[in-house]
Amino acid sequence: MSQSINLPRVDEFLEELAAIQQTGSKRIALLGSRHIPLTHQNLIEMMSYALVLGGNHLITSGATGTNSAAIRGAMRADPNLLTVILPQSLERQPRESRSQLEQVIHLVENPSGDTLSLAEASSSCNQEIISRCQQLICFAFHDSDTLLRTCEEAENQRKVVTLFYLD
Repeated sequence: MSQSINLPRVDEFLEELAAIQQTGSKRIALLGSRHIPLTHQNLIEMMSYALVLGGNHLITSGATGTNSAAIRGAMRADPNLLTVILPQSLERQPRESRSQLEQVIHLVENPSGDTLSLAEASSSCNQEIISRCQQLICFAFHDSDTLLRTCEEAENQRKVVTLFYLD
């Protein structure tokens, strides 16, 4: 009985190797769950701070939790290397997020998402974010459907994806 093995093509390996070995700055998307403990938020803030200090451009969204921590770290390192893309208009963001978001230099609002559910708007926003990045770092739970679909889509677009599970 023969069994077929689905191995990636050689050019896929070479593309991934080149992306990993790239020493210049990258456009890195950092996304994740809103519901994470403070200790995890501190780690994410340090990570985004280090990534931006290294000259990387960080792209995230405006939700509380992971994204807010990423924004804090990037803002401390270099606010010019941060882009925040919102799923809806700024007015639709939670009050606790707005004051932070108003300080972001490169803020992209999506008022067309105001008529959508937050899940639909977030999914669309995540697609825009991965279209702008070279690499995705994601913090999710095993039942974080929107985030897991975003990771899958990024992989389909041959982005380097690093997925951290929080559970």
